[in-house]
Amino acid sequence: MPPNVQTDAPKLRDSDSEEVETTKENWNCFDHIIWFNVFWFTGLHIAAIYGAYLCFTDTKILTILFAVFLYHISLFGITAGVHRLWSHRAFKARLPFRIILAICNSISYQNSIYEWGRDHRVHHKYTETDADPVNSVRGFFFSHCGWLMCRKHPDVKRIGGKVDLSDMLADPVVYYQRKYYALSVVLFCFIMPTVIPWYFWGESLWNAYFVAVILRYILALNATWFVNSAAHMWGYKPYDINIAPVENLSVAALTLGEGYHNFHHTFPWDYSTSEWGWNINLTTFILDQLAKIGWVYDRRYATRDLIEKRKSRTGPNTDKYIPHEHEY
Repeated sequence: MPPNVQTDAPKLRDSDSEEVETTKENWNCFDHIIWFNVFWFTGLHIAAIYGAYLCFTDTKILTILFAVFLYHISLFGITAGVHRLWSHRAFKARLPFRIILAICNSISYQNSIYEWGRDHRVHHKYTETDADPVNSVRGFFFSHCGWLMCRKHPDVKRIGGKVDLSDMLADPVVYYQRKYYALSVVLFCFIMPTVIPWYFWGESLWNAYFVAVILRYILALNATWFVNSAAHMWGYKPYDINIAPVENLSVAALTLGEGYHNFHHTFPWDYSTSEWGWNINLTTFILDQLAKIGWVYDRRYATRDLIEKRKSRTGPNTDKYIPHEHEY
């Protein structure tokens, strides 16, 4: 089925925000630190460094390649699944593909589809305010990972709780993944990546665990975090100079195409999160291929006319438009 042309933004828009303060002073996260999370993430990063050491000592090359493969699979569960499909409804997907995306999301171990989508919708609705869970106004560390190490600002709970999530709850894939999330993470994030290298090519369970599980997990986790931190701080703004999100090609390369953040926050419902099609955007490439077999359909995208009009209003019109693959 052909993609859906979008001429104006649907229900979920950044501009729908209620009036929320953007301050650093009225909520000191250092007074609300969750020390268990601090030690948890610190320990995981130390273990990941050890995993990187093992890569240069006695880990088999097949295990390293398997870890790279899982890195991409887990990120795809974030980019195509919980982000573009469930959070933004930028396209529709058949049941088999939704199940695969849910498994990939469990491999990533970055909260269930429901919880991730909830926080992300709040982030878009109240970007750079106290109600934004990853508010970059509070600095790089907070928006990167510090938000996970302290209790949420009261506005996140007070206002964020009003975000409509009924569409996600109506999807049985989201329902069952949420219900059995802990079990799915144990199976797909920890056991499966440890057992496969041991069983199929004789890797030690020790090496498989620290390389294919811990190191891979931490690298994918930090890549995702960079979208909240670096992609809100360092880059350029061709679409809207009035918002913090920027275009950051390094983040795009690390996250399979999620670094075109100024575009994404301007047109959050565009399935490609970019006007550049497949350019440094492996997620869009795969979605376009799956559309050919009907697993992906009703892809929404911003038209060239809409993009140019928005750029002329809120950003410097300096970029030449390159059409999506389906427009060639």
